[in-house]
Amino acid sequence: MNSIRSEKISLTEDNLVAEIETGIRDSVRGDVADLRRPVPSTTDTALDPSTKPSVNNINSLIEHVAGPSLAEIANLISELGSMREMLHIGGQRVQREIAGYGQLSQAAMESTRMIADNVSEWKRAAEGLRNG
Repeated sequence: MNSIRSEKISLTEDNLVAEIETGIRDSVRGDVADLRRPVPSTTDTALDPSTKPSVNNINSLIEHVAGPSLAEIANLISELGSMREMLHIGGQRVQREIAGYGQLSQAAMESTRMIADNVSEWKRAAEGLRNG
């Protein structure tokens, strides 16, 4: 059931990509045709009024195509920052717990050593009573 759904999504995405590419090609072809026109001999640096709409069209097309991607990238960067902070806090917690386990282990070793020393003293005392 999931494979059918992913195929439908893939086909829709392919159609969207094809439409966008077609729009870009048409826009570029129109701009290239505008660029092939003879350049006026005036020294005016302002754009010809007929090229302004095509430039605006390309800009709006690029914004339309790139806008959702840029928003998604910004969202992912934000999520990654949150994950980094969460991992940093989790790492600090793990370090505290490891330090606590180290202290507990040290206390257990000292307690075991004390018990072993007491048992050896009791053994010596018991052997002294038997022999003495």
